[in-house]
Amino acid sequence: MIEKVGVIGAGQMGSGIAQVCAAAGLSVVISDINAEQLSKSVAGIAKNYDRQIAKGKMSDAEKDAALARIGTSTELSIFKDSDLVIEAATESEDVKRLILKALVPNLSPTAMVATNTSSISITRLAAATDRPEKFIGMHFMNPVPVMQLVEIIRGIATDDPTFQAIKALTLRLGKTAAIAEDFPAFIVNRILLPMINEAVYTLYEGVGGVEAIDTAMKLGANHPMGPLELADFIGLDTCLSIMQVLYEGLADSKYRPCPLMVKYVEAGWLGRKVGRGFYDYSGPTPRPTR
Repeated sequence: MIEKVGVIGAGQMGSGIAQVCAAAGLSVVISDINAEQLSKSVAGIAKNYDRQIAKGKMSDAEKDAALARIGTSTELSIFKDSDLVIEAATESEDVKRLILKALVPNLSPTAMVATNTSSISITRLAAATDRPEKFIGMHFMNPVPVMQLVEIIRGIATDDPTFQAIKALTLRLGKTAAIAEDFPAFIVNRILLPMINEAVYTLYEGVGGVEAIDTAMKLGANHPMGPLELADFIGLDTCLSIMQVLYEGLADSKYRPCPLMVKYVEAGWLGRKVGRGFYDYSGPTPRPTR
C-alpha cells in the first residue's frame, strides 16, 4: 500500500503531482536542487487549493490538512522512507538517468520508482537503477490537477505487484489509467506530437498562417486548442525532444522534426513559458509570430 510519495522536480508537473497526491490523503515530499523553486511550488499548490475552495470542491480544513502533508528538501535523502518516488524532471534521458542513479542509494529496499517521462524508454531508464522490477512509467498529463488521464507503462522487467500498486494509486488520485506498451512516446504523444509537427510543416510550407491553422483545427476538428497554441503550451523544446525520440526510436522519416520547429527552439522561442513561440504573449492578447 502506497502512503508516502516522493516527487523529484518542483516544476509544473512535479507540483501538480504533489498537489493531487496530498489532496488524496498521501504524505508527500518534494525535492528540487533549487530551494526557491520549492517555495514557489508550495505557494502555487496553496493557490490552486484556494481555487478549488472557491469552486466548492474543497474546504479550508481540507486545504490545511493537505498542505500539512507536504514536505520539501533540496536533498534526495528526504526519500528514505518513501513507498514510491516519482521522477518529474525535464524531458532529457541524460538528466533523468543521472537523477535516478543518485536517487537509489537514498531509498529503502522496498521502495518503487516511477518516471513521469512522456516519451523515453522505461526499460532503458529502469536499467539506470538497482531495481528495474520496481520501476514503471507513470505519465501524468499537463495540467495534472485538471487532466483525467495517467498513462501507465511497464518496462520489460517491471513486476506485477509494482504494476498493480501503481494502478491502484492512479485510481486513488481520481485519475483514469491507460495502459501503454514501452514503445517511443507511448500512446498520447505517439499520436499527438506528429499532429503538432504536421501543423508546423503546414506553417513552414506556407499552406496556412498560425491563426488559420489553429482556427481550422479548433472549428473544423472540434479541438479545444489549436495545434500551434498547444505546442506553445507544452513547450517547443519538449515537442522537439519527443519528435526526436520518435524519429530515432522508430527510424521512420514520417517522424522527422520540422526544420521550423528546430529553428524556433534554437532561437529560444519555446512558447508560453518564455513569452514567445508561435505566438507572442507580451501584450494583452497573444499575437502570431509568423
